Amino acid sequence: MANSGGSAHDYIQNFNLHVILKEAIRELCYTRPERPYAFLSNYFEKLANEEHRNSRVPPQYESVHSSLSNSKLHHEPDDYKNEPEPEVTVTRESRPSITRRGAISAEVISPADVKNFTRTVIPKDYKTMQALERAFENNVLLRSCDEEQRGHIFDAMSEQTFTKGTVIIKQGDSGNFFYVIDQGEVEVLVNDKQVALISEWGTFGELALIHGRPRQATVVAKTDVVKLWAIDRETYRKILMSLQQQKREKYDDFLSKVRILDNLQDWERLTVADALEAVSFEAAVYKVREGELGNEFFIVIDGTADVTQNCAGNIKKVGQLGPSDYFGELALILDRPRAATVTAKTYMRCVKLDRSRFERVMGPVMDILKRTEYYKEYIKYSV
Repeated sequence: MANSGGSAHDYIQNFNLHVILKEAIRELCYTRPERPYAFLSNYFEKLANEEHRNSRVPPQYESVHSSLSNSKLHHEPDDYKNEPEPEVTVTRESRPSITRRGAISAEVISPADVKNFTRTVIPKDYKTMQALERAFENNVLLRSCDEEQRGHIFDAMSEQTFTKGTVIIKQGDSGNFFYVIDQGEVEVLVNDKQVALISEWGTFGELALIHGRPRQATVVAKTDVVKLWAIDRETYRKILMSLQQQKREKYDDFLSKVRILDNLQDWERLTVADALEAVSFEAAVYKVREGELGNEFFIVIDGTADVTQNCAGNIKKVGQLGPSDYFGELALILDRPRAATVTAKTYMRCVKLDRSRFERVMGPVMDILKRTEYYKEYIKYSV
């Protein structure tokens, strides 16, 4: 094995491995090929070739990269077969079933591309932003994007206008753009037969955000003017990967301050960081109640909260939480009632991790945590 000359954390950071692996798994889960190993082999071979062309490998890992580039990767990309999936999302109309073609992996985006990505902001009014929000909520692929991701995607979407009869996308052509209809109506044709109509704030072409395989339908402007908001695949994927990288680094920094996790190795802490889930609370909402059993740990991103305890029937404020503070960490390892109540004082954005997810990603590390210097102290005093 080649000597990397650095820590596991340095190795992961230099190659941006968490983001790359999550992107690979996301595409694998979405396309669901019958030959997943061949799919991944093809995916990582593309990544290795891109890395070789760009010559951006850190010197200390040059020997590792050389052995990877010179090894033969066996793959059979033509054998991928998938479940049926839609090419368009239709609102207010019934949607016909459309047969899938074989999967074609999207272009590989290198870590350097993600690092150098610059956010694009195209101004839009409040009404448009709200309408885009509703359109995304109605789209299976896009509704999983969190608030920050949606905001960046909305900002990057550009306006495109078409006149009646104009072909917007053509069946058989490679797809690159996803569209949301702001004004007008379009018709969807499969083999020159109309199969659906899509009106204002409907969406189509979302599969182009995942891969560049041929379009499965033709979409034509039906009204005199059709105004669309569009985003291309490369911009979309760079937004998601860039934000994921930023969040991972920020969450890793937060987790490094959690004393009960202080003996985790860097790579273990990054694993926990990737498992965190974004949540939000309105003011005056009780998130943790004294005396109740808990199984979730929280880190405050924005906003403030009061920490109170019931002292002989009197509610006493014992603390306040703000950005980068955390609470409920012992719920990850102990079955015991909460020691205090945490109430949102303002609107709060947090990230959380529940016990089951923590155990899935960390497993036997529980035994390690119980040997930490601060474990007994936290058992006695923590929420």
